[in-house]
Amino acid sequence: MNVLAVVLVAAIVAVTLGITSYAARRNRTTDDHYVAGGRVSGWQNGLALAGDQLSAASFLGITGAVALTGFSGVYLALGIPIAYLLVMLVIAEPLRNLGRFTLADAVAARFDGRLLRGVLAIASLVLSIVYMVIQFVGAGVLAQLLLGVSFPVAVIVIGVLMTLYTSIGGMVGTTYIQVFKAILLIATVLVLLVVVMARTGWNPFGPMIEAERAHGAAVVTPSHSSVATGLNNVSLNLGLALGIMGLPHVMVRFLTVRDARAARSSAQLAMWIFAVFFLLLPIFGYAALNEVGRDQIVHDNKAGNLAAARLAEVVGGNVLFAVVVGVVMATILAVLAGLSIASSGAVAHDLYNTALRGGQVSPRRQLVVSRVAGVGISLAAILLALGLQSWNIAFLANVAFAIAASTTMPVLLLTIYWRGFNRVGATAGLVGGLVVSVGLVLIGPDVMGSAHLFPLTIPALVSVPAGFLCCWLGSLAGRKNPAAQGVPYDELAARAFPRRGRAKEAEVVP
Repeated sequence: MNVLAVVLVAAIVAVTLGITSYAARRNRTTDDHYVAGGRVSGWQNGLALAGDQLSAASFLGITGAVALTGFSGVYLALGIPIAYLLVMLVIAEPLRNLGRFTLADAVAARFDGRLLRGVLAIASLVLSIVYMVIQFVGAGVLAQLLLGVSFPVAVIVIGVLMTLYTSIGGMVGTTYIQVFKAILLIATVLVLLVVVMARTGWNPFGPMIEAERAHGAAVVTPSHSSVATGLNNVSLNLGLALGIMGLPHVMVRFLTVRDARAARSSAQLAMWIFAVFFLLLPIFGYAALNEVGRDQIVHDNKAGNLAAARLAEVVGGNVLFAVVVGVVMATILAVLAGLSIASSGAVAHDLYNTALRGGQVSPRRQLVVSRVAGVGISLAAILLALGLQSWNIAFLANVAFAIAASTTMPVLLLTIYWRGFNRVGATAGLVGGLVVSVGLVLIGPDVMGSAHLFPLTIPALVSVPAGFLCCWLGSLAGRKNPAAQGVPYDELAARAFPRRGRAKEAEVVP
C-alpha cells in the first residue's frame, strides 16, 4: 500500500464530496438535476467538457497503448481535437437551441413518437454503459496497484461513490467536479511533462528517439503491414472524429450552458485543451517504454493501463506517483458522474416518462426514477467491468465512439440538416446502426480472436455508412406517411439557427 497515494486520493474524494454537498443546495428541480438549470458559463462548460474527455481511456489507455504497440497507439490520440472542431462548427449551437434535457429532446423538437424516444433511450444506455465500463476498469486496476485490494472490491467502491455524486449533486455537482478535476489533471500532466523532458535534454522527441535506439524503428513508424491494418487505422479515426457528436454524456453538456454563444465558446476552449493534451500522450507512452520497460508494464496490467502511473513513479518518485494516481481517480469519478446523469436521464425522461407513460410523469417522480435508474445502470456496468479487466480501455473507448458515430450521430445531424429526413428514417438509422456496429464488434478479432468473421477491430468504416444508409432507406420508406414528417423543416431551422433568420430579416429591411 502506498500511504501517500491513499491519503491524497482520500483528500481529493473528500473535496469532491464537499463540492457535491454544496451543489446539493442548487439541485432541487429536474432542470437542475439534468442540465444544471442551464446556468453554466462558456468557460466553465469548456473545462467541464475537458473533464469529461480527459478520462482514464485517454490518459491511461493511450499512454499504455503507445508504450506497448508503438506508433499504432499514436493513432488513438489524433481524432479528439478534430472531433471538437466539428462539434464547434456543426452541432454545438443547434443542439443548445433544440434540446432540453437529453439528446432525444433535440430529435423530438422535429419528430415526436414514443417508439423513437424509446430507441434513442436504449442507444444512449448502450453507449453510456460501454463508456462506464471503461472508467470502472481504469479505476479498478489503479486501485489494485494503489491499495492491493481485489479488482471487484475497488470497482464496487468506485460505483458507490459515483452514485453518491449523481444522486446528491446532480448535473450541478457533476459540473463543479469536472471543472475541479480538469484543472487538477492539466496541472499534473504539465508537471509530468517537465519531469520527463528534463530527463531527455528538453527535447520533445527525446523519448521517441530513445525508444527507436532501444527497440528499433518499428516502434516509431506507422504499421501498415496489411490492408486490414491500414483500414483499421482509418476506421479508428473516423469513429473518433464523428463519434463525439453522438456520445450522450458529452452532447448533454451543451444543454447546460446559458445560450448558443456559450455553447460555441465552450467547444472552442475544449478543442484547444485537447489539441495540447493529446499531443503530449505519445511522449508519455514512449517515455514509459524507456523508463519503465515493456515487461513491467505488462506485469502491472496486460493491457498497459498502468503505464502512466508507473512512469510517474519512476521519474518523479512516490510524490508524483501519488499525485498522478489521485488525480486520475478523481478524473474517473467525474466522468462516471457525467455518464450516470446522461444515462439515468435517458431512462427516466425519455424511456419512462415519454415512451412508456406518454409524458404524464411528474417532475418529482422523474427525479426518483432517475436516481433508481442510476443505481441499476451502475450495477450493470460493474458486472461488465469485472469480465473486461484485461482489455485496453482506449480500445473500449474507440468501440463506444464507433457505436455513437453509427447511431445517434447520423440521426442528430440529419434531424438538423436534412429536409427530407423523417421519423421512420430516424428509427431505422438508430436500430440499423446499433445492430451493425455492435454486431461487427462481436464478430471482430478482439472478441473472436483468430476465428473472427470481420477483419477490423473498430467497425466505424463500415458501420457509419451503414447508419446513414439506414436513415436514408427509412426516410424513403416513410416519405408518404404524413404522421412521420414531423415539424416543418423551415420551422425547425428557425429554432436551430436563429442567427440565420435574423440575418435574412436584415437583408430584407432597406
